Amino acid sequence: MWRLFLRLLLPGLLVLGACAAPTAPSKTPEPPAETAAAPSPVANAATSTPAPGTPIPITFMAGYKPQANLPFVGAYVAKAQGFFAQEGLDVTIEHSAGRGEHVQLLVAGKVQVTTMDAATILQRRADPGLPVVSIALIGQRGQQAFAALKSSGIQSPKDWEGKKVGYKGTPPPDLYALLAAAGADVNKVNLVNVGFDPRVLTEGQVDVYPLFKSNEPYLLRKWGYEIVLWDAADYGVPTLGLTYVASEQYLKEHPEVLVRFLRAALQGIRWAQDHPQEAVQIVLQYAGPETDPDHMRYMLETELKDAQSEKGFGWQSLEQWKALAEMLVRYQALPAGVAVEDAFTTQIWEQAQR
Repeated sequence: MWRLFLRLLLPGLLVLGACAAPTAPSKTPEPPAETAAAPSPVANAATSTPAPGTPIPITFMAGYKPQANLPFVGAYVAKAQGFFAQEGLDVTIEHSAGRGEHVQLLVAGKVQVTTMDAATILQRRADPGLPVVSIALIGQRGQQAFAALKSSGIQSPKDWEGKKVGYKGTPPPDLYALLAAAGADVNKVNLVNVGFDPRVLTEGQVDVYPLFKSNEPYLLRKWGYEIVLWDAADYGVPTLGLTYVASEQYLKEHPEVLVRFLRAALQGIRWAQDHPQEAVQIVLQYAGPETDPDHMRYMLETELKDAQSEKGFGWQSLEQWKALAEMLVRYQALPAGVAVEDAFTTQIWEQAQR
């Protein structure tokens, strides 16, 4: 059953890999399903040994279009401010079109670092068995929340009983977990597949809409609507967000390069936290002048809040990953027995702190 769930879930997970950021209330197209990854790594420029003193070339591919997702910003700033250069790296920044090519190219050895949602890493390691590893957890909480118009009078997930509640692609496990935590009866909730257009909420097609916290609340409020948000993490549901990801082979063969990359990228995130307006201007160099800077500022500040941890940006623990896996297994989004400890490593992060 979990394999069927994964096939249905793919469109939503691709967007979770980096939430879309439309700048006008036009319908956001639903991303197509991810295609199969290449079976084995191939040689590339980053695996060759450069001459002494020559910057090491690597490619970072953001998991979606240019925007202010925090892992993207970390790389944008690190390149613009010379943090990569200080680490002896020549980093090329590219962007996925949302068809899963960033994961394909990572496994094929054409890309050395990309971004993936934590839940997606576990699911891809389970099926089709991709050798992807998180080297830093940027989103300490999940990207998705659920919204209702304030005028609806809905005050808690318990009030969702008898209401139309939207989902994207297939009902996500954190939706079921949130309902259970709030004491709501899922059998009394009318679940509706809504796609990726938040106007279904403003037009009354659903009472509760699933959205990306750093993106769609800005749009809804810009359109003049007051909303109420529910985050599953606030109800004790274990959710995690975006990570920096490498392949098992590159991690094994070039750990020092990943340490350098991560050290610079985390420095970029800290710089963006201290200089948000300047960071937004750097984002616009990639996203284009037509992009709403206030939207990018909202996205950046929202993701900075969700990236906080006791040990600093990028920290991750076995307890976090186990809790996430157990929740996914409970709601049949992951098969039992996945080796959670192989899905991430703390070694790169620890060495990057030195």
